[in-house]
Amino acid sequence: MTSETFTPDMSAAAAPARSTPGRIRALRARHAYLDGLLTPRGVIGLLLVGGIALAGLLAPLLTGADPLAQGPDALAGPGGAHPLGTDDLGRDLLGRVLYGIRTDLLIALAAVPLGALGGCLLALAAASSRAADVVVQRTFDLILAFPGLILALAITAIMGAGTAPVVIVIALAEIPGFGRLLRSGILVQREREYAIAARVGGASRLRVLVRHVLPNAADPLVVQLAVSLPLAVFIEGGMSFLGVGVRPPDPSLGSILSQAMPYLEQDPVQAAVPLVAVTGLVLGFTFVAESLNRGIRR
Repeated sequence: MTSETFTPDMSAAAAPARSTPGRIRALRARHAYLDGLLTPRGVIGLLLVGGIALAGLLAPLLTGADPLAQGPDALAGPGGAHPLGTDDLGRDLLGRVLYGIRTDLLIALAAVPLGALGGCLLALAAASSRAADVVVQRTFDLILAFPGLILALAITAIMGAGTAPVVIVIALAEIPGFGRLLRSGILVQREREYAIAARVGGASRLRVLVRHVLPNAADPLVVQLAVSLPLAVFIEGGMSFLGVGVRPPDPSLGSILSQAMPYLEQDPVQAAVPLVAVTGLVLGFTFVAESLNRGIRR
């Protein structure tokens, strides 16, 4: 009888051991956002944003009043068919605020991703060559050279007041922030060991950028997205408050607040209601952004 020596194959056992740190890192990255949002500050932010957004979304169900319909009861107090009263033209205040929330959220959710896309595309172009990097950097400097109000006035002078100019102003204002953030992330990540190893292994420059560098440089962009949303609400409110934003009689929180200022002493509710809505949105988005940032940095 011949005896055979059994040599255990350690490769199968070693593979999971080698892959365990990678799996742990992947799981941590996957759950970093969730861990951050489940903190008390994150939950409060989600409740604020979710509650206000839901109120705007369900505006037709929460109020049967037409936000554009004028009535004879100007500056009427709360009661009856108008739970929060009416404005100076007899329009239902609750209906205008709810539809104004919808307008502000639609503008923010359209303008901020548009600005993020423009900034990221410019950052990717800057990563292609040094000459392109110089051109992109000067483009960012040119945009930042214009104060937000001057930029808003210049665009509305060309296009006129309305929703589209507000979206363009917010998108342009957000491009440098997203672009510089992604550019710095690319510069850091492409000098890491894993990127160098991929290049040494024969991977093309584009493949290294798309498959290795971008996924590791994208986390700060999520936080920046959450930070930019309250800024978009502020910009829309400021433009509408100055009369260069959403055109009347379409409701927006900034325009409602602007129209209520002459009657602040006579009926403070006119200004308090849209101000509370703006404050809730800004605080909610800010809490969400801080929670996401803490979750990523853990």
